[in-house]
Amino acid sequence: MGHKEIDMDEGWDIIQKWITKLKRISEGLPEPPFNVDDYVMLYSSVYSTCIQGPHHEYSAQLYNNEKHDEHLLRELVKRFANHKVMVKWLALCFNYLERYYIRQRALPTISEIGLTCFRDLVFDALKHKAKDVVIALIDREREGEEIDRALLKNVLDIFVEIGQGKMDYFEEHILRDTGNYYSCKASNWILSDSCPDYMIKAEECLEKERDRVSHYMHSSSAQKLVEKVEHELLVVNAIQLFEKEQAECRALLKEDRVDDLSRMCRLYHRIPNGLEQVASAFKQHVIVECTLLQLQQQILIRELIELHNQYMEYVSNGFINHELFHKALKEAFENFYNETVGGTLSSELMATFSDNIK
Repeated sequence: MGHKEIDMDEGWDIIQKWITKLKRISEGLPEPPFNVDDYVMLYSSVYSTCIQGPHHEYSAQLYNNEKHDEHLLRELVKRFANHKVMVKWLALCFNYLERYYIRQRALPTISEIGLTCFRDLVFDALKHKAKDVVIALIDREREGEEIDRALLKNVLDIFVEIGQGKMDYFEEHILRDTGNYYSCKASNWILSDSCPDYMIKAEECLEKERDRVSHYMHSSSAQKLVEKVEHELLVVNAIQLFEKEQAECRALLKEDRVDDLSRMCRLYHRIPNGLEQVASAFKQHVIVECTLLQLQQQILIRELIELHNQYMEYVSNGFINHELFHKALKEAFENFYNETVGGTLSSELMATFSDNIK
């Protein structure tokens, strides 16, 4: 007779109950003894979870169970909290030593010794695994999965406290992982997406990353993480983006797609020299539009003024009133005024046309 098939979640829930019982016994909490029948039940649960046939083999998942990984983080948070309570009470009990003996001899305080002991005996043994689990959870959230943000914050707070206000060890690894993650994303998007679509994805990623760091990253690392995302999405692929941008920016201007232009400007204004290419494309577009207003060696002044007002609106709103775009607009019109039409400067034709208006 074959055994009943169970899925991974069901099997792990059963196993977890027996593990909890063992933990309570080991901690001296009220719990019936772990007898032979209990052992047989736990062994059978593990066996049933592992042996599910060729299409449902859960041995590897059980060995590398993600829930176990999260359990490690919860256990670390719990143990550190308990340790701090114990150290607090010890510091109160040995307050006399703190105030006289320790202070007079400039010795480490009870609290400092307690933190050092936890770091050396517990944290150093677990920090590598804990770091890997935290980064894996962050990557899962980036892919749209819901995670326990409060748990991550509590774990990262331990990294900060152990690091005396810094999290250099974790920061080094999360920045490297973030760079690799978004480098892969950017490489795919740059090949498949138009410039506006790429910008939409980049802006969405940056917004989510800012939200993410505000919930569980320490302030000392938060800005570095956002800058890493900006670097991978906007700086590394800048040349390829600008090659697309030169053509597509003019198309966006021609189609009055202010939202896309504004997004492009918002993203690149934080990047050194990031707006120069956009401003150059804007300038060339304005020059072309001005040239189109020439008609039988006369310039339609009213339309030229309307054109200037239209692009001034772009500069003020779509291009966040940035000085580069004011300069580009000014130079575009200056370039047009100095062009020769039929042997006569455009500026002279404008003056003649104005004189003839009655």
